[in-house]
Amino acid sequence: MAGELPRSPNVFHPTKPSAVGSRNSLAQEGRSQKEEYERLINEETDKVLNVVQTKLPKEVLQQLEVMGGLKEKLYNYVNQNYQNMFNRYVVTSEDEMVKKIRGFIDKEEQKQLARYTPKEIAEMLDQIGGADKFNTGEIEKSIVNMYGHLQGHVQRGLNDLENETNALLRQKTDVGAFIRGENAYSIVKCSFKDNAHKPKTVSDVKLSINILDSELISPIFQYQATVEYIIKEQISKTVTEMIDKEIEIYQDELVDEGKEELTDTEMMFEKIKRVPDFTDDEKENEGSKRYTFMAKSLVDKIEGLRAEIDPQEFDPLNVRENIKKIVDMENIRNRGFNTAINNLTSILDTSKMGYQYVENLKGARELVLREYEDTDVDLLPDERYSIRLKYFDSSQLIKLRDAYDKQMSAFQQEITHVWDVVEVVYQSSKKAMAVNDFDDLAKKVKGKIKKTIKDVNGDPLYEEQEKTWNEILRIREEDTDVEKLNQTYLYEKDLLKKMLKKATEKVSVIFGYQNPKTRVVIDDRLNFLKREFDDFDYLINPYHVQPGLLLDVDITSIKRKKYTLNSMANVLNEFLNGISKGFQDAAFASFKRRRSTVRDDINQSFSAEQPTPSHADYAQKLTSAPAEDAAPQGKADVTPSRRKKVNLDELRDM
Repeated sequence: MAGELPRSPNVFHPTKPSAVGSRNSLAQEGRSQKEEYERLINEETDKVLNVVQTKLPKEVLQQLEVMGGLKEKLYNYVNQNYQNMFNRYVVTSEDEMVKKIRGFIDKEEQKQLARYTPKEIAEMLDQIGGADKFNTGEIEKSIVNMYGHLQGHVQRGLNDLENETNALLRQKTDVGAFIRGENAYSIVKCSFKDNAHKPKTVSDVKLSINILDSELISPIFQYQATVEYIIKEQISKTVTEMIDKEIEIYQDELVDEGKEELTDTEMMFEKIKRVPDFTDDEKENEGSKRYTFMAKSLVDKIEGLRAEIDPQEFDPLNVRENIKKIVDMENIRNRGFNTAINNLTSILDTSKMGYQYVENLKGARELVLREYEDTDVDLLPDERYSIRLKYFDSSQLIKLRDAYDKQMSAFQQEITHVWDVVEVVYQSSKKAMAVNDFDDLAKKVKGKIKKTIKDVNGDPLYEEQEKTWNEILRIREEDTDVEKLNQTYLYEKDLLKKMLKKATEKVSVIFGYQNPKTRVVIDDRLNFLKREFDDFDYLINPYHVQPGLLLDVDITSIKRKKYTLNSMANVLNEFLNGISKGFQDAAFASFKRRRSTVRDDINQSFSAEQPTPSHADYAQKLTSAPAEDAAPQGKADVTPSRRKKVNLDELRDM
């Protein structure tokens, strides 16, 4: 044992292992030291004796005791000197090594013990000089910040390594290069296309990410949101948290009673059932539960109060001004959007993604970031990016959808008009009495078809039948109510694009290799509409956006280099992890303690088995009238309650 080892400075003995002056050591671990040095001494003695016999003359050797005395004397002499010198050296070396190891172990033990003494040290410092003189809070914050920054740099390096590795393995650029699997659901649109100026070497990428209100770590409010709305939102959040605590207590009671836990659906109904315990719809009644947290008189004072008050009406002693001041000091209105901006800009700075243009529209909750201030694509480099971060509420999205509908109708009108113009020019360019296309041929043989086929069968002519197919796209199915509320416009966009393409082909058929003024005018109009419609199609369809934060990124990058693409991938993933809670499945989020972890065979008993209650019993309990509390029979539960149930009467008294 380590505790039984003799410590060298305190023990002196010639034979005890590792003692001062000893010729034996614990480091030999059972080796026979006597046999080892005897073998060594015999070898050295024989060497010396051989030298003596070789160098001395025969007459001298005859007078020496070669066979007995000389060898023994040499052996004793070598043995004594060698053993003394070797043992002292070995023992001294071992002692010094043991001292160093023992000191090292003592230091490590002190380090381990120091981890469990900060409270005692803090208490001692507090008793000596007080918290104002010996305050370690700032030092602890600095240490936490240092470790946080270190972890951030390490994580960023790992993200770079992961993205680079994936890019090398795939040897392609796709949507997966930007957003990893856990955040893929937030993508609204991602489009890769060739750059209009350099299609062979440069690509344009558009990525739109929608982070819903329910997914934001820090909620975002519009700048124009009223103080009343903000306070009611905070009260609603508090009510939801209190209901969750009630459900958690109820779940624990079921488990303690040996009953089965609530399923996700049952838990939802339990939460809904408890809502009337905390609030109601009686707006005019001052004693209503909705005014438990804030009195009706105070709510009436702040009705319609927004972020700014007219200076002529401002009075610092009014109730509404002081309530607004308290809410503003909490910074609830600006906290969420400012956090998102700081998160994005700090990540861009640390990721070496500089930007020259920033426009923070605080009132509109919009941020515009561009790597370069200039917007002329002819002057910009091939590696660049621009970011637009904006918060949308339901009313804004309704306005956006109306504008999107009007713009789509305008494009449909203009493209149909140019289609008609090209058709008229095409018909007028046909040569008389000549077959230029299938329509001319059909008109020429129309009479013969009528006489030989249609009159015999009694069927109507082709021209007399209603034409339902435009010969461009297949007939579209009728929209349902859901599709009308969520217009995709995919069919219309595809139709208009093919109309522009067929009109361009028809112009080539009309004029061939000639370029008269008419063709120049039509080509200019077709190119303009095609360019504008492609830009419109490149935008985000507001019908696909839900209320929340929208991140719109436009990237231009060289295809073989892809520096901006890879760097922006790290920025986006880190930004999403910083402001979004991500998608949460209620089944996994509410997972706590399942009945499968409770074993009935641990506490064995000879009594009859109790039937396990099923979910049907819970449904019957919901539908039945609440029974009065019955007196305890047989045994009583004297276990103290682990949580205190929320009491609204106490809150009302406060």
